[in-house]
Amino acid sequence: MKSIIIAIMTASIAFTACNSGNNKSAENNSADNNQTPTTTLSSNPTGEATPIKGIVNGYLNLKNALANDNSQAAANAANEFLEAMNKIDKSSLTEGQKKVYADVADDAKEMAEHISKSADKIDHQREHFDMLSNDIYDMVKAFGTGQTLYRDFCPMYNDNKGATWLSEVKLIRNPYLGKEMPTCGEVKEEIKQ
Repeated sequence: MKSIIIAIMTASIAFTACNSGNNKSAENNSADNNQTPTTTLSSNPTGEATPIKGIVNGYLNLKNALANDNSQAAANAANEFLEAMNKIDKSSLTEGQKKVYADVADDAKEMAEHISKSADKIDHQREHFDMLSNDIYDMVKAFGTGQTLYRDFCPMYNDNKGATWLSEVKLIRNPYLGKEMPTCGEVKEEIKQ
């Protein structure tokens, strides 16, 4: 009986903490005329496909699979991501893009490999997705993507240390908490192409 009460109290506290963050965000947004910080990338001002379009698509499929608590689909999306990473034509990159790609490519591939081999361990996949999200953010800032993306933040993931991810939609679909708390989080940045 004690364990049931403790579980209910823990869930209530977690739900309240996440909803307080959302209310705070809503208050801040109304005070700022509902404005989210926006970054406009000049590396791809025409909105055309960029060299990392396939990489971003694989990442977004991975994010959506984790948001749906589907570890097998996440593993498949990680493989899609890896294929796109291996197909990138480095000779078409600017010097700045080559540097960013060199800085993050090995780490991003390693994270995706862990995710692809952990189809039965969604918590492990989410740990690696957290690290992968930082690498993808750096790549998007350097390359652009030809589409508007949103950098979202979940304050509760990783023992309330929080984590970010990129999304193709403004609506929060949390890949770290999945169906348990699908809307926990807030948009921190809009990245326009």
